[in-house]
Amino acid sequence: MSGSVLEVQIHDMLKDVDSLAENISQKYEMWQMAREGKRAEWSELRAYLFATSTQDTANSQLPWKNSTTTPKLTQIRDNLHSNYNAALFAQDKWFKWMGQSPDAETKRQRTTIETYMENKLRMGGFKEVASKLLLDYIDYGNCIADVEYITESHVDPITGEKLVTFTGPKAVRVSPLAQVFNPTAASYIDSPKISRYMLSIGELTLQGEKYPERQYDPEVLSSIQELRTVYSQYDQSDDSINEGFSIDGFGSLMEYYQSGFVEVLEFEGTIHSEDGEILENKIITIVDRRKVLRMIGNPSWTGKSTKVHAPWRSRPDNLYGMGPLDNLVGMQYRIDHLENIKADLFDLVAHPPLKIRGNVEEFEWAPFAEIQLMDDTSDVETLKVDTVALTADSQIDIIERRMEEMAGAPKQAMGVRTPGEKTAFEVQSLDNAASRIFQEKLQQFEVYILEPLLNNMLEVARRNLDTSDVIRIMDDDIGAVEFMEITKEDITAKGHLYPMGSRHYAATNQLVQNLNGVFNSPVSQIIAPHVSSIALARMVEDAFGWEKYGLISENIAVSEQMETAALAQQGQTQLQNEALTPTSGEIE
Repeated sequence: MSGSVLEVQIHDMLKDVDSLAENISQKYEMWQMAREGKRAEWSELRAYLFATSTQDTANSQLPWKNSTTTPKLTQIRDNLHSNYNAALFAQDKWFKWMGQSPDAETKRQRTTIETYMENKLRMGGFKEVASKLLLDYIDYGNCIADVEYITESHVDPITGEKLVTFTGPKAVRVSPLAQVFNPTAASYIDSPKISRYMLSIGELTLQGEKYPERQYDPEVLSSIQELRTVYSQYDQSDDSINEGFSIDGFGSLMEYYQSGFVEVLEFEGTIHSEDGEILENKIITIVDRRKVLRMIGNPSWTGKSTKVHAPWRSRPDNLYGMGPLDNLVGMQYRIDHLENIKADLFDLVAHPPLKIRGNVEEFEWAPFAEIQLMDDTSDVETLKVDTVALTADSQIDIIERRMEEMAGAPKQAMGVRTPGEKTAFEVQSLDNAASRIFQEKLQQFEVYILEPLLNNMLEVARRNLDTSDVIRIMDDDIGAVEFMEITKEDITAKGHLYPMGSRHYAATNQLVQNLNGVFNSPVSQIIAPHVSSIALARMVEDAFGWEKYGLISENIAVSEQMETAALAQQGQTQLQNEALTPTSGEIE
């Protein structure tokens, strides 16, 4: 498959690992330079998103006195993020397990896996990570996520006992700025990837001690500190150690060595050397762009990397996607341009320029000012200012509406009603039609990020859960807290986890629209004898997620009415008996 193998120009990769490290580092630098134009676009967009005036943006070169920026891009970004987030996690139970064998589809198996994942997602802060991924999805048009198996613990200072606060899989955001891959590969999952991390020496050393399963080379770890001890004795002006390459974020190689930080490049994929040697599906960790800290086979049972990627707008023959705001930067520039022209024009109207003719004594232009004219030919008058530009508000409104529509964020998503009288059915129809881009991009995030991420988390848990794990659950029926002990066998089954937040959100809207349309039309009278009220109730319960409330049960309303009537009759009989029973005074 094209672009799925990294080519290196060395012989015997297993023996000459230092040359392998340098080749991978050079490939990282090459791929970074290849996307330099894209990084410049991201930088310009971020400047607009967080600007407080046009002095922080490309508009700073305009010769206007006013420098106001209208944060329209920021408003669209916040609108998309809040609506994406609300639609993905509209329900507490936003994913489900679907077994692919009879044993995997039993109620016990399904409940165990779903309960385990719900607990780990909640305790591991999955929604916070998903929120950051959505911001990357909007800002960069590309979001990347990974999975790690984490064991968090601390020592009780009083008892000295080691307390485990969390153990299990966690989703991790990977910054699109910190990873490069082959953009011409057939797919992201098949492309070689190089991720970059900046760690302090202490953090890297602690990782090697805390996570021995990562298999860091202890000799390389010790050489990192020794190398920095040696270079700390050099003078900053000595360029003899700058060996033809530099580290991002540092002026020179010596500044990097004296900073106390370590650059870590992690390669994932398959490598082919010029002598025909192939290293398939490897993870190679490189420090200082010269030493291989570890080289292991990818431990994932799927045989693929656990990293996942989603583009907002896919581009042909290029894995780097475009974001919803990329094409709108020029329109934001135009809005600020018009806004500041209008503001400058208002200043001219309020303080118009003066035309002075003849000899006039020096004066201060202010209300009720007196101007002394030296002769009959002298005069002072204000120049007329053309106020046509003051109508720029209408142009700005048009541009802002277009920006929202082009980003797939219609005003209906913010609760703003479009002009015109409409019935409830028309409102629902228009809202569904206007939100199609929004729904399509939302489902794309769900399919490319959430679905593989959930299943990678479950796979990592199966692979690393050596002993039993106790999770805390809430019994909705009795409102009590219970604890369930789960082993690796309990969560090992043939099946798949499917997120259903956005698809359920869109399907519910469409279902409500169709139900209103059918049952408010003459068709409902024709089909009424053939419609099952129990099946209809079940459909409504499933659509709105009412299962945990137990609202729907066959003929439950009839049973409850009979019980209510029986209690009412019993109470009435008791009252009649009490009325017929004589009191003690009547007996005397």
